[in-house]
Amino acid sequence: MRKAAVELIGTFFLVLVIGLTVTAPGAGALAPLAIGAVLIAMIYAGGPISGAHYNPAVTLAVWLRGKCDTQDVPPYIGAQILGAVLAATALRFCKPHRVANPMVLDVVPALLVELLFTFALAFVVLQVATSKKSAGNHYFGLAIGLTVLAGAYAAGSITGGVFNPAVAIGISWMGLSSWSDLWVFLAANFAGGALAAYAFRFINAEKS
Repeated sequence: MRKAAVELIGTFFLVLVIGLTVTAPGAGALAPLAIGAVLIAMIYAGGPISGAHYNPAVTLAVWLRGKCDTQDVPPYIGAQILGAVLAATALRFCKPHRVANPMVLDVVPALLVELLFTFALAFVVLQVATSKKSAGNHYFGLAIGLTVLAGAYAAGSITGGVFNPAVAIGISWMGLSSWSDLWVFLAANFAGGALAAYAFRFINAEKS
C-alpha cells in the first residue's frame, strides 16, 4: 500500500502541474520546465519507496525488465490512473474558468512521436535506475526529468508530449485531449515501454 500511495501522490502532482501550466491562462512555452521540475522532485521523493514510476508504460518496462514484482503491477497502474483522475478533478476547482482546447491529432505522426519518446523515457529509466552499472548514482531523477522536458519541447506541437497513459487519461478528463484519441496514447506509450525493456535486455544481456 505504501508503494501505491507514493505512485498516486507522484502522479497526482505531475498531472496537476501539467493541467495548471497548460490550460489557459497558463505558463505558455515555459510549461515543460515546470513539468520536468516537478517530475524530478517527485522522483527523488518517491524513488526509495516505489521506484517512482508515475507512468504505466514505465511500470510495464520495469516489469518486463524484471525489476518490478508482478503483484505490484496492478496496484501501481491503478494508483497512477487514480492520481491522474484526482488531479484532473482538482484542476476544475483550482481553475474553474480555465480554457481548454483539445488538440487535433494527425494519427501517424502522433503514434510515432509518442512511441519514440516513451521508448526514450523508459530506456533512460531502465538505464539509470535499474542497471547494475549505474547503481547508487545520484543523477537518476535529473536524467528522467530532463528526458521528459526534451520530449515535451520536441513533440509538444504534435501531441502535447504525453509519453504516459495516466497523463493521457488525465488530460482527456481535463478536456485538453479528445477521448476518441486516447487509444493513440495508450497504444504508442505501452509499445514504447515494452520496446525499451527489450532493448535494455539486449544491450545489457551480460551486465544487468
